Amino acid sequence: MTQTSRRRRFLYSAASFFFRLAVVVILLGGGGWWLLAHPNKPVPSYWNPLRDLKISAPVTPVTKWQLNRALANEAQCRAALAEAGVQFPAMQDLIVDQNCGISGRGLLSQLVTARMEPVETSCTTTLRLAMWENHVVQPAAQDLLGTEITRLRHIGSYNCRPMRTAQGENSGWSSHARADSIDVIGLDTADGRTLTLLADWQRNEPEAAFLRQIWRGACDWFRVVLGPDFNRLHADHFHLQGPGWGYCR
Repeated sequence: MTQTSRRRRFLYSAASFFFRLAVVVILLGGGGWWLLAHPNKPVPSYWNPLRDLKISAPVTPVTKWQLNRALANEAQCRAALAEAGVQFPAMQDLIVDQNCGISGRGLLSQLVTARMEPVETSCTTTLRLAMWENHVVQPAAQDLLGTEITRLRHIGSYNCRPMRTAQGENSGWSSHARADSIDVIGLDTADGRTLTLLADWQRNEPEAAFLRQIWRGACDWFRVVLGPDFNRLHADHFHLQGPGWGYCR
């Protein structure tokens, strides 16, 4: 066999291999797309990145993908909250200036289970809070306290102000100025207990273990989480912030 013939045979074999590979990829891709997109899909919605977020669904590796899509789309955000029974009636967006205002504004008074004193905040903050309450707070309450949480106590979300530090006000603007965060000071249980970070954080009791567990779990749903161990300004509350660089302290 001549060198030219060998080269032609090699090129033919290579072309044939890549053609077969392309066919397999197309078939598998089409089959995968059908599994995800077909109306009678066999893939559960909480494993399907093409489906919208459901707050009550089990958490899977796909959940964060679905959550990010809902955070970027106000209609999806509000639909996820409504499907879970979260009470968050829409309000007109608040526009103050380039530093202050609320986009996706609403009045939050009820999460999936726990009530709240009505608070104006954003849809994105509400969605993160609902995921935390449903997947962290309530399971931890059942495991460590033997009850459920009926009320989440807070000291507000929106506040048009600069950032505060232990040294005083900072030149930057607080995430509260856009309602991108909320401060939680305590919780009420179905069996009559009231837990506060100021009174219970340092106790050697199940209440303290519960508060520390839900603080750590908040880091799965918020980008910045600050608690009593961070500094004296946070001695009495969790600062739960949506956007940020990823910090849990």
